[in-house]
Amino acid sequence: MAGLADLALKRAYHKPEDDIASSFYLPAVAVSNAYDRAVGYFSSTVFLVAWPSLKAFVANGGKMRLICSPVLSDDDHAAMREGYSDRANADLAESLKASFAAMMASEALMKPAVVLASLVAAGVIDCRVAWVGETAGGRPKRLFHDKTGLLTDASGNRVAFKGSMNETWPGLAFDGNLESVDVFASWRDDGERERIADETEYFERLWTNTWPGVITQSLPDSARAEIVSAADAAKWPEFIDDICLTLEQAAGWSPEAGKQGRRAPRPHQVAALEAWTDRGRRGIFEHATGSGKTFTALCAMNDGFRRGDVPLVLVPSDLLLKQWDAEIGAAFSDPGVQLLICGGGHADWRADARLRSWTRPTSSGARPRAILSTLQTATSPAFLGLVSGGSHLFMIADEVHRLGAIGARQIFTLDTGARLGLSATPRRAGDPEGTKAILDYFEGVVPPPFTLMDAVAAGALTPYAYHAHPIRLESDEQARWLEVTERIRRLSARSQGDADGQPGLQVRLKLLLIQRARIVKGARRKVEAATAVLSQHFRPGQHWIVYCDDQGQLGQVKAALRSRGIPDVHEYHSAMIGDRARTLAFFNERGGTVVSIRCLDEGVDIPAVSHALILASSRNPREFIQRRGRVLRRYPGKALAHIHDVIVTPDRAEEGDDLESMLTGELVRAIEFGSNAINPGCVADLKRLAAQFGIDFDTAAGGFEVDDDEPADLEKESIDA
Repeated sequence: MAGLADLALKRAYHKPEDDIASSFYLPAVAVSNAYDRAVGYFSSTVFLVAWPSLKAFVANGGKMRLICSPVLSDDDHAAMREGYSDRANADLAESLKASFAAMMASEALMKPAVVLASLVAAGVIDCRVAWVGETAGGRPKRLFHDKTGLLTDASGNRVAFKGSMNETWPGLAFDGNLESVDVFASWRDDGERERIADETEYFERLWTNTWPGVITQSLPDSARAEIVSAADAAKWPEFIDDICLTLEQAAGWSPEAGKQGRRAPRPHQVAALEAWTDRGRRGIFEHATGSGKTFTALCAMNDGFRRGDVPLVLVPSDLLLKQWDAEIGAAFSDPGVQLLICGGGHADWRADARLRSWTRPTSSGARPRAILSTLQTATSPAFLGLVSGGSHLFMIADEVHRLGAIGARQIFTLDTGARLGLSATPRRAGDPEGTKAILDYFEGVVPPPFTLMDAVAAGALTPYAYHAHPIRLESDEQARWLEVTERIRRLSARSQGDADGQPGLQVRLKLLLIQRARIVKGARRKVEAATAVLSQHFRPGQHWIVYCDDQGQLGQVKAALRSRGIPDVHEYHSAMIGDRARTLAFFNERGGTVVSIRCLDEGVDIPAVSHALILASSRNPREFIQRRGRVLRRYPGKALAHIHDVIVTPDRAEEGDDLESMLTGELVRAIEFGSNAINPGCVADLKRLAAQFGIDFDTAAGGFEVDDDEPADLEKESIDA
């Protein structure tokens, strides 16, 4: 029988040059019969890439011991440090049970969850949770985030490995985080044997709760019972075979199947692609931000090229145009795709009516062709007039909700075959007509959606804690809000009584609603709240982003933070003076606070961000959901994100004021953020506040879509109601 010494193991592996999973981790686990792992953030999604090795490990009589850090709130950590209080243990149990319940509720994770439960029940897997005391390592810590692993085979050969790799999909998969791992083998030399002995002693002392500054304990009885209750001794081997088959199917979808270190779609992506195909290759992927929508679409493109399709990819901005250009070039570098770029300064498509010939059907054996265009260019009469429509044309629309804007709906006149829309939020807030146009053209959403909680459970996004900070409007701001509200009421009455349905009234009504929303966004007490939050919570080395509404608010917040001694405060926005790239590089390396306007909305990825403070209190669900998704992107060492949200409430409630609509708009965001956080009790105070105004917190709804082609400075619009 092969053992660890039979493997050609390197001393170090680095992504992306090395595929850590296939070159080291999976073959090493497959020939082992003991596996000890201390890891900061554990997710059972390791089994989504380790299935063949896991089955071999169990057949070897393998035993696995895992030490990991639970995802807990600040209060929970404090209670635990105070000495295993009943409340702390109860909160720990509830956190673990909630995580496992989310896995069982996920179509993509149910089978892995059952396998995990079955192996825990069978005694193959034993797990302890750990957290770090106040003085561990000579400085305050809370999250146990060490990375060490020990493998042993039947011959007694041993391997120790250390590095940044987590047992999560982003930690192991080639398309996940950039990771590295150092490997030590007992058969190589005395130095490596000594290193293995050191790591073995370290792990044993962690496991027995004798390492200074670190506390470990077994899974709480109620959490273990909840997990074990899902065990199925008869079915788990069958589930492993099912998932192995899914992985084989995934390789067939990948545009990089023949490459070293290839990427393959994850289970939720394969399920979506298969369901989309079954629906006649039409539909929308409603997948959370950060869950890999772009790569899923590239897999669909790969399948389309085999069918002779000519993909037409639509994006809403020049920045996304550049990103898609790079992604297509990387995915299809061999044999290469002929790509015609339209918009963003590219005008070649006009020359000699090139777009017309480019969108015609491809001949057999020809190199595949594709068109990449901004939505603004694609909806122009010149573009639409040149497209050669037909069943060969395959439309892919990124951020598909943008197509529902009045000025963008001309794209729905195109005759195409396959259609694929991508968005975390395809339904347009407050725009049923635009939403219907999108859903009709793409023929609905491909079920099931891949939600934020699915993405967190799968290890694609980071769990988060939500912290609401209520403030009140000042009296003059509230008076202005009531004045605009009265104008809205009068215009609404005129609109309802207008039998001809003049479109101008609806446009003016929407502008007034946006104008009123800006009063809340620009509330003066937000600056004071921002300084209070950062003064209390900011610690050196953290990465904070503060979302501001406009340049005036940004300047006030920046000055206020600096006056309070908050270090490393930077501004970042499209109109800033200075080098934006260098600003981000400095921020990523050193940490600090970025004060921004729509920074992450523009497609800029700063995955190192661990804390967000939201002052620009959007009522557009698409906008604030996308902001949250970007803050939750995975990053080495980032096991928990924090979202601080300033909630604006009325200064007073007077009969007839109708002020509850102000609070309702703010609660829409609080409900969404709070209900998906690891600390859902965070909105208790807001529920009490809602009750004071007679608002049903659990049914509050509202919001409206703001498109790029609408006026930016709506406070200055002249609207005669």
